[in-house]
Amino acid sequence: MIDLNALQQQLQQPNLAPVEQWQPKFCGDIPLHIDGQGQWFYNNSLIQRPAMVKLFASVLLCQDGEYFLQTPVEKMRISVADAPFIITDWQWLTSENLPVLALTTNVGDKLLVSPEHPIWLGLSAEQDWLPYVQMWRGLSAKLNRNVYYQLAEQVSAVYCNGQMHYQLKSAGYPYTFAITPIG
Repeated sequence: MIDLNALQQQLQQPNLAPVEQWQPKFCGDIPLHIDGQGQWFYNNSLIQRPAMVKLFASVLLCQDGEYFLQTPVEKMRISVADAPFIITDWQWLTSENLPVLALTTNVGDKLLVSPEHPIWLGLSAEQDWLPYVQMWRGLSAKLNRNVYYQLAEQVSAVYCNGQMHYQLKSAGYPYTFAITPIG
């Protein structure tokens, strides 16, 4: 029987830089932007080197709704249209005899849907209620369209507070994937 922590380690938890320990000076804004599809741009030019995007992603954090790249010596604000990451793949694994949803982001980071990384509903940049996944350092990811529809086929309907909640259960915990008002 594998526990969630061991399973997360097997998924190669990303090597995250210890940005929380660094206290650099704020250096201002830089013309780096992450669009609603999780694509990274510098001065309106698409960054086409995946290794460069992964490097930037490793020092990205969100504080009070603003996004920063933070190194030991500088902290720079960037703009993000929606969630900085996109969930591009998924699979069901088993931990402690329970199904656990494993997700992969567009930069190759893997995480398990659990109380540490829950699915939650939020308003997208287009003002639609969509499922997001809580990541680390205040960051989130939204599901790409294919993943959304594939997982939508696996939800269970639960009536709660005058609404129908469509839920996925991962590691024994239910997560609302969508809501439909009744009446």
